[in-house]
Amino acid sequence: MKSRKKDVEDVPGEVRRERYEKLREDLTRVGWISEGYVQDRGPGAGGPCYQWTRKVRGKTVSVALSKEQYEWMVEAIEQWKQVQATLKEMQRLSRQELFETMPNPNRRKPLSPEVLGTV
Repeated sequence: MKSRKKDVEDVPGEVRRERYEKLREDLTRVGWISEGYVQDRGPGAGGPCYQWTRKVRGKTVSVALSKEQYEWMVEAIEQWKQVQATLKEMQRLSRQELFETMPNPNRRKPLSPEVLGTV
């Protein structure tokens, strides 16, 4: 007869899958995104007050923005950072699932979590 209690080893995998699903749901609620940086240089800076900067093929590209564009871009860049953090966590959880649930080849010594990318 099977016990109703879950094995201790089953809980982390279940928690991991629940966390992964939550992250997937979070991605469905993402608004507009953009990479780069914005700055409010203030009046008297000798150029545009609001500026968006990013890298294109290794070169820095700057674009002058209106106040409204600046405010929109601040939010879009923040959303992009959230997306990147979410994807990074999803990758970590994916690798953890892979290395804990799939058969591993024989190894002379165990691999560290840092090598596996699960920390």
